[in-house]
Amino acid sequence: MEFKDKIFLAPMAGITDLPFRLLCKEQGADIVITEMISAKGMYYGNKNSLPLLMTKEEESPAGVQLFGSEPDIIAGQASKMKDFGFAFIDLNFGCPVPKIVNNHEGSSLMKTPERISEIVYAIRQTTDLPVTVKIRAGFTADSINAPEVAKVAEEAGASAVAVHARTREQYYSGNADWSVIKAVKDAVKIPVIGNGDVTCGADVIRMKEETGCDSVMVGRAAKGNPWVFAEIKHFLETGETLPRPTVEEIVDTMLRQVKMMIEQKSEYIGIREMRKHVAWYTQGMYDSAKLRSKINEVESLAELESLLLALR
Repeated sequence: MEFKDKIFLAPMAGITDLPFRLLCKEQGADIVITEMISAKGMYYGNKNSLPLLMTKEEESPAGVQLFGSEPDIIAGQASKMKDFGFAFIDLNFGCPVPKIVNNHEGSSLMKTPERISEIVYAIRQTTDLPVTVKIRAGFTADSINAPEVAKVAEEAGASAVAVHARTREQYYSGNADWSVIKAVKDAVKIPVIGNGDVTCGADVIRMKEETGCDSVMVGRAAKGNPWVFAEIKHFLETGETLPRPTVEEIVDTMLRQVKMMIEQKSEYIGIREMRKHVAWYTQGMYDSAKLRSKINEVESLAELESLLLALR
């Protein structure tokens, strides 16, 4: 795996499932990563974990993101990931959601760098797949310790570190502090992937110039907008901004996505999970508020197709 000079699709719970990753890959995302998956859930045979582990050759190289706090359990599950077809294992030390944090997982582990070291080291003993970590700036504004955490992860065997330059207490509000990414870059020799407030090619250039990061990760700017990767790549190559996709292209992409979701998850689940994606895709469109209220009542592919085709 090469983690330098890449544009990543950030792992996002409830968003970066297989269909959405494939769309982003088509548009130019170099590396994609699954939604976060509970190692403990896999260990206990949780039926919800298996669908999250689906991957296809077309999205290669794809990473699988695991979360957990018990080194033995997470290492045991990581040892199986090569068999699923993943190219690397990403560890989630950044999720801010209360139910994750209260279980001493996700960003809560930023408070115990020694446990992060134990987890990374344990996994490196069980697999030859590269291991990356995704961290936040710190848990609170008074405990910015991303450079320290990145350093212990590197010493334990991590191959790269992605830094979301917000604290846990910020969640996704306020501005990302890119100076933290620079501090991490100065602290480690492994590739550093910058994350936070990247929405276009100009942001990628500015982040690299300000932080020295090796690669850039795009998260929320991709919601309802897989074209952000094509736009970034085009800007980096030409300095020009691509025109936005037409309404027809947006509708066609939504229909492709929901059909892939239905194929993977069933019509019942696929339609319901697609509702939020439609809201993101159609944001700013004429009469989109009325459309979103109707979408929330849709229960079949035929109904959804009828609503979306009416947008053309």
